[in-house]
Amino acid sequence: MAGRLKIIRRVLPPAHWRLPVIILAGFLVGIGIYAVYVSNAASYLSDSPQTCVNCHVMAPHYTTWFHSSHREHATCNDCHVPQDNIFRHYYFKAQDGMRHAYIFTMRTEPFVIRIHEPGQRVVQENCLRCHEHTNHRVSAFEGTLEKARAGEQKLCWDCHREVPHGAVTSSASVPYTNVPLPESPVPEWLRPMIE
Repeated sequence: MAGRLKIIRRVLPPAHWRLPVIILAGFLVGIGIYAVYVSNAASYLSDSPQTCVNCHVMAPHYTTWFHSSHREHATCNDCHVPQDNIFRHYYFKAQDGMRHAYIFTMRTEPFVIRIHEPGQRVVQENCLRCHEHTNHRVSAFEGTLEKARAGEQKLCWDCHREVPHGAVTSSASVPYTNVPLPESPVPEWLRPMIE
């Protein structure tokens, strides 16, 4: 019991610092909750394609998908997130989401967005999974992304480059696109003050 009290005393700030520490901790927790609210973080748990356009740079990708045949059968997550088990699904989604959040927050996104290698592996897996009933007709399909990188196998998009996003998907490729806008995170009572 005395050992626990010593540990607690070492962790707690001195008495004259407790109030400022509590205020600072409350401020940081409040800022964290506000950031989760403003970023619409809960929407990222869904599979809705509208979630992807929370980041405005994804508008061309949303638009080109919306006008493709894939719209009727697949959402963004059906292609870009692993579908083999729920743990891998949400782990990849969280990892990729944090990467995207960093890139878009720091404004380091490239003019033309290209899929990175882990994403390519997932898209290839999902192409093969969804189209397994026709893959047997294509002799080039008998392996993985690693085989394709070694030149032993083609990737799906080697032949189907424009599926489902078209030939050009830069931020200037669909300048007058109409995408669903995320709802404003500003509370109703505050809107008259800022408008």
